[in-house]
Amino acid sequence: MLTLIPLPAFEDNYIWVLHDGRHAVAVDPGDPAPLIAYLDAQRLVLEAVLITHHHRDHTGGNVDLRQRYGCAVYAPDNPRIPAVTHTLHGGDSLILAAPALHLEVLATPGHTLDHISYVGHGFLFCGDTVFGCGCGKLFEGDAAMMAASLDAILALPDATRVCCAHEYTLSNIDFAKSIDGENPALLERERLDRAERVHNRPTLPSSLALEKRTNPFLRFHHPDMTVFAAHYLNRPHPSPAEVFGAIRAAKDAWDG
Repeated sequence: MLTLIPLPAFEDNYIWVLHDGRHAVAVDPGDPAPLIAYLDAQRLVLEAVLITHHHRDHTGGNVDLRQRYGCAVYAPDNPRIPAVTHTLHGGDSLILAAPALHLEVLATPGHTLDHISYVGHGFLFCGDTVFGCGCGKLFEGDAAMMAASLDAILALPDATRVCCAHEYTLSNIDFAKSIDGENPALLERERLDRAERVHNRPTLPSSLALEKRTNPFLRFHHPDMTVFAAHYLNRPHPSPAEVFGAIRAAKDAWDG
């Protein structure tokens, strides 16, 4: 039996921990301190670190954790990521004995070119590709690349639990309402997620089904988003990638 824990780090990051009561895996531990404290309190041994991309707030704990626990560090093939013991690419499988894990690796470039995500046991560890009601900025990739990555995620089962690396949900909902404000599922999500944050509880993991209903960046095939994009771009019949690009451009402008 696997237990999933979102550990807050920095201002709004989550380090995801999967454990079986004795052995643990951590995803994107940018700050080692809260992870070490949790592992010590629960008497867990860290067996592996899983990295989604090279940004420092995801990789900053690698060296300390590798030195302290001798754990494996799995990551995309990028020399900017420290202390890596195993490099991964889309289409690879990652199998661990303890905790017993079998994860598939998805190539999900867009936010960065090296970005990968991990899928298995009903979980999606998607780093900064998908957020609650949002998606990552296109720092290195383009709209077509990110749209393809999101299509790969959309193909997963609806019950998949979406484990994002940041608590950005409420801000993303505010933006989503500006372009999809008549979506009743979005308004209900806002009610529920605001209630969680009042008590400082995570809005994550969400489900892929919920993201499909409420996240404009995963609704880029939906007619409502096509209408929005056609108006935003001032041209009819945008392609799905152009629809996604329009939503992303609107969010970038909305962020100021």
